[in-house]
Amino acid sequence: MPNVREPITSNAAIGQHPLHPMLIHFPVAALLGLVPVDLAFLWTDDVFWWRAGVWLAGVGAFGGWVASLAGLIDLLTVAEIRRKITAWCHAILAVMMLSLASLNWLLRYETLVSEAVALWALYLSVLTAGLIGLAAFLGGRLVYEHAVGVQTE
Repeated sequence: MPNVREPITSNAAIGQHPLHPMLIHFPVAALLGLVPVDLAFLWTDDVFWWRAGVWLAGVGAFGGWVASLAGLIDLLTVAEIRRKITAWCHAILAVMMLSLASLNWLLRYETLVSEAVALWALYLSVLTAGLIGLAAFLGGRLVYEHAVGVQTE
């Protein structure tokens, strides 16, 4: 008989579909897209890429904070999730990543473009992308190993 875990349901859900995994895709795509956009700007020195980076950073940071609210609701209101070390590590990494993403957006917003600023923006983008990878790994563990937000019927 296969090892079937009892699912842990989400309190931040619509029709038993958890909001956090639904909301996180666009912010993740935007923040990961910053790395090639920053490289394109440094390579071409075309202001188009800088403007694209401002938008991607803004969508990524703002969208990420919105998605994190759904995750925070589950973390604080579902005892089974709150007891998981993986959930706390995922949340801490997410806050670190979103803080860097917000700083990245603030650095870009209404800033005169210079090579130094562009290099800092690239550094923040790469660091954010790395933290996204770690947070995604832990989020996957919550779903596939701990059955958070899934239906096993």
